[in-house]
Amino acid sequence: MTDHRPVPGRLRAPAPGWTTRADVVVVGSGIAGLTAALRIHAADPSLHLLVVTKDVLAAGSTQWAQGGIAAALGPGDTPEQHEHDTLVAGAGACDVDAVRALVTEGPDAVRELIALGTQFDHHPDGELSLTREGGHHRDRIAHAGGDATGAEIQRALIAAVEQSPLIEVVQHALAVDLLLADDGGVAGVTLHVLGEGQRDGVGAVHCRAVVLASGGLGQVFSQSTNPSVSTGDGMAVALRAGARLRDLEFVQFHPTVMWLGPDSQGQQPLISEAVRGEGAFLVDDDGRRFMQGEHPLADLAPRDVVAKAITRRMLETDRPHMWLDARHLGPEFWGRRFPTILRVCREHGVDPVTELIPVAPAQHYASGGVATDLWGRTSVPGLYATGEVACSGVHGANRLASNSLLEGLVFSRRIADVLPGELRPWAEPAADDRVEGLVSGDRRRGLQEVMTTRVGVLRHADGLAEALDFLHRLDPGDPVVEPAAWETTNLLAISTALAQAAELRTETRGSHWREDFPDRDDTRAGHVDSWLDEGAVRVEWIPAPSTDPSTEGVRA
Repeated sequence: MTDHRPVPGRLRAPAPGWTTRADVVVVGSGIAGLTAALRIHAADPSLHLLVVTKDVLAAGSTQWAQGGIAAALGPGDTPEQHEHDTLVAGAGACDVDAVRALVTEGPDAVRELIALGTQFDHHPDGELSLTREGGHHRDRIAHAGGDATGAEIQRALIAAVEQSPLIEVVQHALAVDLLLADDGGVAGVTLHVLGEGQRDGVGAVHCRAVVLASGGLGQVFSQSTNPSVSTGDGMAVALRAGARLRDLEFVQFHPTVMWLGPDSQGQQPLISEAVRGEGAFLVDDDGRRFMQGEHPLADLAPRDVVAKAITRRMLETDRPHMWLDARHLGPEFWGRRFPTILRVCREHGVDPVTELIPVAPAQHYASGGVATDLWGRTSVPGLYATGEVACSGVHGANRLASNSLLEGLVFSRRIADVLPGELRPWAEPAADDRVEGLVSGDRRRGLQEVMTTRVGVLRHADGLAEALDFLHRLDPGDPVVEPAAWETTNLLAISTALAQAAELRTETRGSHWREDFPDRDDTRAGHVDSWLDEGAVRVEWIPAPSTDPSTEGVRA
């Protein structure tokens, strides 16, 4: 491996200025985190639960989910059909048992959301309104407020948490690092809190278990649909604690993100797949519907297929974007079904009722993450992960539309089923000999640009090598100990693992597109695991269970 600056084993931070205790700390306040907290509390009300969130309770990715939540709830639909569509989208990289758990437990989990107070949209006859998105062969997407599903689910979950006095919430709290016991298991977590009562600055929470539900890694890239808080913190915390990450190369780029210009940075407006599910279609500058003939589902093909087709057409025509035509839906339908998207488009100077919407792929979702079993357990005792921060195995190489909210819901419930019965005894944190480090926050922009141009939708060995050379030699600058530097250091760790995983997977599969290896190679089925070893990120190819178990992994 190239000589490089080490990835820190822990973040440079002040010594904790305050301490507290909780049986379980849940990091994150989206559908995964709040569901985990509510269900663990229901399973054992005697446990002291602490939910920490980086911003306010409603600031994560859940509130931005437009399309909805997928489950076999409609007439004629079955979990088996949902399973089939999920496996097809996952391109041979799904864990079948995880998918089966998702689709069979999903309908009851959604019904519990409704019982909790979530107001999904209904038809005039009272039946649940279901729509279709890319990769689905049935109408199975429940939505709320037209295109405000995530915001409605978030509202209902926050209301439930606020009615549970034994669930303590600390907002504006960034998880810095795990505290580890002598056996390598969880003994606590350090936080940086901004002005929450007596807890301000860096402190320590001693606990018996940590549930990571901190979301994705979108800010690794220059353009993303993810909010600014999505800096891969939970994945980096787990990596530094000794956990394995899995399949980071499978980054989903949503095909229809509103194009705001070549210099636009940060969170970009998502044009939900549900718009195409209601009849919108893609065209190029000449008005040609280029998805016709690309896939049997045409404009509703799985996201990787559509993103690749758009990117390919952009390259062929030397254009920075394609177009989404939804004019035929009409003003009444737009206002009722997609009021949020309508408002956002108009705010950016485009009226989708009368004009084409400029769209291009942008980072949307991390199918990989902290490797877990079917109950959310990681390779670190006492550490669990759920939602986008985790790799449960349900998404494989490409997440099926609207399965993400369902994954957070189902696997958080599963964690709650086992965690109370296997809580670790209280343990004192051991002496921490991990090498600390920090990267200046002003290095973020350069890192994002390299990741976008070299490790984005199109990947090639030469570009990946350039990206890794940049990351390995990144000058840490003169870092001030502050949240921006902690986030940038987290982005460096996750970017390095992601690029090395993409380099090792020498095939095109799902959302991982190698120009130099354009075909899917089923001898390369399986997973790519990443871990931290003495300051270096290591990656290893793990063969699929169906291959010869004596085959050794390929290390790099």
